[in-house]
Amino acid sequence: MKKRKLKQASLIFMMVAIIAVLSGCSHQAMVFDPKGPVGVELRDLIVITTVLCAIILVPVLILTAWIVWRYRDKKGNKASYEPNWSHSTKLETIWWAIPIIIIGAIGIITVKYTYATDPAKPLKSDKEPITVQVTSLDWKWLFTYPKQGIATVNYLQIPEDTPIKFELTSDAPMNSFWIPQLGGQIYTMSGMAMTLYLQADEIGHYFGTGANFSGEHFADMTFDVNATSREDFDAFIATTKKVPTKLTKEGYDELALPGKSGVRYFSSIPDGLFEQIVTKYTKGQSVHSGHAASHSNETDKKETSMNQSGMNHGDMDHSQMHGAK
Repeated sequence: MKKRKLKQASLIFMMVAIIAVLSGCSHQAMVFDPKGPVGVELRDLIVITTVLCAIILVPVLILTAWIVWRYRDKKGNKASYEPNWSHSTKLETIWWAIPIIIIGAIGIITVKYTYATDPAKPLKSDKEPITVQVTSLDWKWLFTYPKQGIATVNYLQIPEDTPIKFELTSDAPMNSFWIPQLGGQIYTMSGMAMTLYLQADEIGHYFGTGANFSGEHFADMTFDVNATSREDFDAFIATTKKVPTKLTKEGYDELALPGKSGVRYFSSIPDGLFEQIVTKYTKGQSVHSGHAASHSNETDKKETSMNQSGMNHGDMDHSQMHGAK
């Protein structure tokens, strides 16, 4: 009797522990709180496929537990014992037909959503997309706005309800650009220019990060996405254009050296910088060519301190912008 009570208490404890652990993940499940049309499509795909899989998984788990309990070795157990049973057409039909139908349904639904969320497919909108060029570096994100002629590091501001056309590449080992609440990740690779359309339907701050391990300071490759009204976005562009720091070719070469960085703003960018980054590797230049390791410590000393672990916008260093207003 005591042994049975101990097992029941252990089972209850495990269930409570699992619930407690899972509850700690609730605020991290950003993909289930989408703020853009692409994020909504991906959230729906996850939910639909999970429900379809649960139609098979849940009954199987319940039946497994019931069979173990019903046919356990117990004195006086009255469960039926049929050692010569070998076939049932009805059961064979059920446990083959249902999975085949569900797998077929998941396949059709996945193809539909995969086409709908094609990264390079422009989003339907009556507003003209804004182009932002994204370069992943060791270990920071460079955002250049070619039409506006400005650049930022580890900070992205976009207008709400407006498609954003991201053009992405890498001037470092491959990484993955990801804003969970706006859409899925896409790889950034040296020598290649990828395209990704996203849109924020609501004003707010969204978490952005690198989703592909890229070395020592990979965890610091996070950035804040600030979706604002069009008026605030235009004011951001105007203010950034007054920042005294310009991104020159020499300045970019220094920025591309391995090392962390805080938020930075540049009032101008070299002509064709993004295209030069993409095509530099077509000449056989290797990633980190010329990036001596000794520069890493020097760059680290210049970095602006910031607490990015929680992406608290209030903790970010925007001092460059204060002087430009």
